[in-house]
Amino acid sequence: MLLYFITCISFFLFLKSLLLKPLPSWASEMWLFPLLFSQELSVRTISKLFRNCFWIGFLCQIPIGMSLVRKSLTSRVENVEDSHDMSVLDLPELALDCILERLPPSALCRMAAVCRSLRERCVSDHLWERHMRQKWGRVIGPAAYREWKWHVASKRNVGGLKHGRQKGLMRFMSLRWPLQWIRPKADANNNSPKQGSSLPVDSVMNWYLALESGNFWFLAQVYNRENGHIGFLLSCYDAELSYDPQTDTFQARYPPHGRRAGARECGIPWERLRAPPIDTSPHDLHFSDCLNDLYPGDHIEIQWRRNKEFPYGWWYGVVGHLESCNGSENYCRCHSSDTVVLEFNHYTPGSQWRQTTISRKDHREEGNEADGFYGGIRKIKSEAEITTWKHLWPLEVLE
Repeated sequence: MLLYFITCISFFLFLKSLLLKPLPSWASEMWLFPLLFSQELSVRTISKLFRNCFWIGFLCQIPIGMSLVRKSLTSRVENVEDSHDMSVLDLPELALDCILERLPPSALCRMAAVCRSLRERCVSDHLWERHMRQKWGRVIGPAAYREWKWHVASKRNVGGLKHGRQKGLMRFMSLRWPLQWIRPKADANNNSPKQGSSLPVDSVMNWYLALESGNFWFLAQVYNRENGHIGFLLSCYDAELSYDPQTDTFQARYPPHGRRAGARECGIPWERLRAPPIDTSPHDLHFSDCLNDLYPGDHIEIQWRRNKEFPYGWWYGVVGHLESCNGSENYCRCHSSDTVVLEFNHYTPGSQWRQTTISRKDHREEGNEADGFYGGIRKIKSEAEITTWKHLWPLEVLE
């Protein structure tokens, strides 16, 4: 008891001396000293320090202003910690949509693998339709779309017989891509991509992935088939195409020509492909609805096949003048004649392939086994199409 009494008396005397004497200027900053050390010292050491009478008495002398500074510092730390909890989902709807619309397909796939909420946004058709138009719009036509729908229907039937509909986003995104786009993650709420709803089989995203991987063959047309074989110069034929993501080119499978087996071609660049301008089977005659609008100098494409067992190809030509016309614009009456002259000027004059005539009023398939059969005609009105044909013009005149 005596020792305890002496200790208390010593403490109160020391405290009185502190109150009577002004503190030095550096003392206003001493309150931070235990705060800084508290992060390094253990809990046991801190408890020993605060049991010391000196520290208790000294901390009691901290002015009110210092406590406000400490509260301000604490609030800043809390604000920083709160900022770490924010995510892209906290953005306004319009801002988040604008960000997702500007992401490339690879980034959308990664975002879709983060959590359920982002997956529902990133797999939406309106985001992927833009990417489809930008990359595949020039080679995808109605025939390719029908082929995709048939492919989807067959997958559904097979899946129903075996294991039901294929589930899980990662199953549809597990195709062999040129880039490793997919990195599955699980969020803090256990909303992993595998736990979400399945990606629709007929979604635009799934179609894009199938095309990009090269696993889906689609119908399109190839200029100058078989690596520019001399027998197919300035023509365009239907084929089944598959994309090669490693080389950014295509491989083609051409249908059989009579008894001739179907040909294959690899390394076809984008410039030699197009979507069929007319939704007509290569074995069907195209109905020509432009015959009355054909004038000399017009650019045309006409169906042609070697014999009736072959499929049609589209061949480039121009409308020429009749032999009785001198070619003068003021006196030309070729557009009033029932006969239309078609010229293929990449052949030499006098060649059997240089020129042919068709009937304007009653045009059907015309020709014979020697010269081949000419079918329907379409007038080319697009300058882009005309430019494409001119870029394919052979370096030498053909015989």
